[in-house]
Amino acid sequence: MKKITLLISVVIVFLSCSKDDITEIQENNSNQKLHSIEEINNYISDQLKKNGDLDWTKTPTDILWSALVHSGGYLNIGYGNEGESFSNNRSTRLINIKSKILEIVDQTEEQRISKSLKHDDEILNYIEVLITKKETLENIKKASHIRYIEPSEYNYFLPDPEEKNFGCAFEGRTVNPEDYRVISPNSWVPWTFDIHNIPEAWEYSTGRGITVGVIDSGISQSQKFLGSDFNDGFSNGRTVKQFGTFDDSVFDDCGHGTAMSAAIASPRNDNAMPVGVAYNCDLVVYRGTGDVLLESRKERKAVSKALKELADMPDVKIISMSIGWVWTVRNIKDAVKYAYSKDKMIVAAGGTSTTFTNWYAVIFPASMKETVAVTGIKENGKRCSICHDGKKIDFTVAMQRDADSNRTMPVLGFSSDLRNVVGGSSIATATTAGIAALVWAKNPNLSRQEILEKMQKAGEYYPNRSNRYGYGKIDVAKAVQ
Repeated sequence: MKKITLLISVVIVFLSCSKDDITEIQENNSNQKLHSIEEINNYISDQLKKNGDLDWTKTPTDILWSALVHSGGYLNIGYGNEGESFSNNRSTRLINIKSKILEIVDQTEEQRISKSLKHDDEILNYIEVLITKKETLENIKKASHIRYIEPSEYNYFLPDPEEKNFGCAFEGRTVNPEDYRVISPNSWVPWTFDIHNIPEAWEYSTGRGITVGVIDSGISQSQKFLGSDFNDGFSNGRTVKQFGTFDDSVFDDCGHGTAMSAAIASPRNDNAMPVGVAYNCDLVVYRGTGDVLLESRKERKAVSKALKELADMPDVKIISMSIGWVWTVRNIKDAVKYAYSKDKMIVAAGGTSTTFTNWYAVIFPASMKETVAVTGIKENGKRCSICHDGKKIDFTVAMQRDADSNRTMPVLGFSSDLRNVVGGSSIATATTAGIAALVWAKNPNLSRQEILEKMQKAGEYYPNRSNRYGYGKIDVAKAVQ
C-alpha cells in the first residue's frame, strides 16, 4: 500500500509540470546517477536528529540535485542579505541581485526566463525557478547574496504516506456526557475550558472587537454556525470572512479547519453545541492547505500568500496555524517574519504525530522565535499521547483525559447537526488563539508583546519556564484581569 501511495505521489508531482518540462528533465539527467528517495530521506533524518532541522542550502549538491529531480525541478531561491526576508519597497540593490540570479539560470538553461521563472514574489525576497540541469544548481550555489535554496516540492519524507490525511474528519463523534457542561442559553462548555478558567474569564471578555485569522483547510460549507448563523444566541455583531489561496474554493474538504475555527469562535447559542473560546470575536479564515501537513509546493505557496494577506489586514491581531512540517520551509518562514513585522501574534502548533513524537521536538513554523508555540497535555499535566514538546514550546493546553486518549475537546462537527472531539497540538493552538483574543479584547490598546506578557504571567510555571512546556497552562481568568 505504501509503495502504491508513493507511486501516486510521484505521478502527481510530475503531472504538475508540463509535458515538455518532464521530457527535458528526463533527457538532461538520463546519464546521471541520482540518489534514491530512500537515500535522500536517510540524509534528512540524520540532519533532523543532529540539528533539529534541515538546511537545504548546506546540503551536498548531489543530494540536493537528486531531491530536485525526484520532485520536478522546482527550486526556491531566497536572495539578499541574511535577515532581508521581505521588502515593501524593493531597493535597486535587491533588484540587481535578483537579476543576476536569473541571468545565471538563463545562461545555463539556455532558454527564456519566462519559461524558467515560475514565481517572483512581490513582497518576499524570493523567486521560484524550474531548472533542468545540475550545472544550473551548481552555478546558483556559487552566486553571492543567496539567503537560501530549497526544493519547493520535495515531499516524500513521511515514513507512512497514509498519514498525509492526518487530522481530517468528516463524521461526527459522540461526546461523553462528562466532557461538557451546559450553560445558558443551552450551550456546551468543553471540559477543557474549566481547567483554564475560561468561563470565569467570560465575565470580563468574550473576544468582542478582536479579529483572529486562521490558516488551515477552510470552513465546511455545511457548518452554518461558522457561516450564516455565526451570529446566534449570545454571539452577535461580528463577522466571519473566508478566502482561498490553496485552490479556487474557500470551503473545507478535510474537516480540520472547521474544527479549529470552531474551537476559537463557535457561537454561544441554544442549540446544544460546543461553544468557542472567544465566542464574540471576528474570524478571517483562509483555506491555505488541503490537510495539516505543509508537504506540497502548492500548500507552501498558498500558506505564504495567506500570511502576507493577513499581515496586511489592520484589523487582524492574531493568526492561528494548527499546521506545520518537520523542517523549515523558507518561503513560509519569510512570510511569518513579514506578518510578525506587522505586530501579528502568530500562534502555531508544536506538532502532533505518531511517527516523530519520541525523538522530534517542535515542528515548523512553531519552531520559529516569531511564533507562539503550543502543545497539548493530559489533564494530569503530562504530554498528550501524540503531542510534541520541547524547549521552544511557550504554552500548553489540557485537552486529553488521563484514562482515555480518545476523550479530547468537543467542537462543532463538519456539518451543523454534528459534534466532534479533537485533540493534539492543533486544538491546543486554536484554544490558545482564542485565549489571546480574550486577553486582547480586554486590553485593546496594548501591543502584541504586552498581551503575550499577560499570558505568560498567568502561566502555571511563571516566572520560571519549563524546558518542555514553556509557561504551561494559562489561567485565563487571571490573564484577562
